[in-house]
Amino acid sequence: MSIRKSYTFTSESVGEGHPDKICDQISDAILDEALRADPESRVACEVYASTGMVIVGGEITTDCYIDVVQSARDVLKNIGYDHSEYGINYKDCAVLSVIKPQSPDIAMGVDASAQKEQGAGDQGIMFGYACSDTPNYMPATLEYAHAIVREAARVRKSGVVDFLRPDCKAQVSMVYENGMPKYIDTVVLSHQHGEQVDNATLRKFLQEEVIAKAIPSHFLDEKTTYHINPTGRFIMGGPQADVGLTGRKIIVDTYGGAAAHGGGAFSGKDPSKVDRSAAYMARYIAKNLVAAGVAPKIQVELAYAIGVAEPVSIFVETYDNSTVDGAKLEAMVREIFALKPADIVRSLDLKRPVFLPTASYGHFGRAEFSWEQLDKVADIKSYLGW
Repeated sequence: MSIRKSYTFTSESVGEGHPDKICDQISDAILDEALRADPESRVACEVYASTGMVIVGGEITTDCYIDVVQSARDVLKNIGYDHSEYGINYKDCAVLSVIKPQSPDIAMGVDASAQKEQGAGDQGIMFGYACSDTPNYMPATLEYAHAIVREAARVRKSGVVDFLRPDCKAQVSMVYENGMPKYIDTVVLSHQHGEQVDNATLRKFLQEEVIAKAIPSHFLDEKTTYHINPTGRFIMGGPQADVGLTGRKIIVDTYGGAAAHGGGAFSGKDPSKVDRSAAYMARYIAKNLVAAGVAPKIQVELAYAIGVAEPVSIFVETYDNSTVDGAKLEAMVREIFALKPADIVRSLDLKRPVFLPTASYGHFGRAEFSWEQLDKVADIKSYLGW
């Protein structure tokens, strides 16, 4: 695939107060509570949020008690939904749980026994991606969109101003030249606010105290266009303005549209679900391959069948920018990386309560996660004779 010399690409992120992100966080908070007490818990937890209410559903099989209501309230409190004016208040919102055990038909394919090893929790395709845009091997557009909404949350929670509310979303359009980020053409930021602030004050504050602090200055200049609260009013937000559902921000969670997505969401799923664990493994593989110098950007596809341990296929896309044959790379991946579901869980140490932090600001590009380690670079270079 040839790379255009110059083009503009855009990625979006949403803040932790966005209604869908609320649901992702509650789903992963409940998953963490289950894994904290019972690492063998099977969890597929979905959340719906609307004005003044949260509904938690799905399938959970565990040996421990999970306080679903308190988990939901704790997430809302941490985000900052602490007043009825915001559309939902952690203190008095309704929380309804309709949890049931995991289907025995699914368990048959996933549970290990003396006769067979653990298989994949479902069929599916999972993608991982890494590129040389940024030091953490993430697309620059998504990296800076995440940075904006993360900085907005930090400023809001610090209490520097009293007019910011929890809901927000950002978008960054980057001009690339010869495949590398050069400058930001457009920044879009929509942030929920109180009635007391005028548009001019709000826009000036968000541009100077949020966007400018989140993005390296050399990417911004007098030509950069800013669309800050472009409708002129964003008072009603969160679940009051739009219902939230777990798993509706899968591109925000991954690579901002720079890479393919298999379609399966992550949040609320225990690591026996390859939708989550194999996507983490695919990122781990892609990042180590780029760091080893195989190509400046790489996409890895893994495919699984329910109840079957070995992946049914592996595909490594180097975008015609590698001297290494694709078949050789795929054989190397099978040899160096642990690809059976149980081995992925073991190698990435996933039976731990580490998932709530992933549910906002992306699942990738953050050093605290085990799937971001670069401990296979030497093995890759050795295999390739470099």
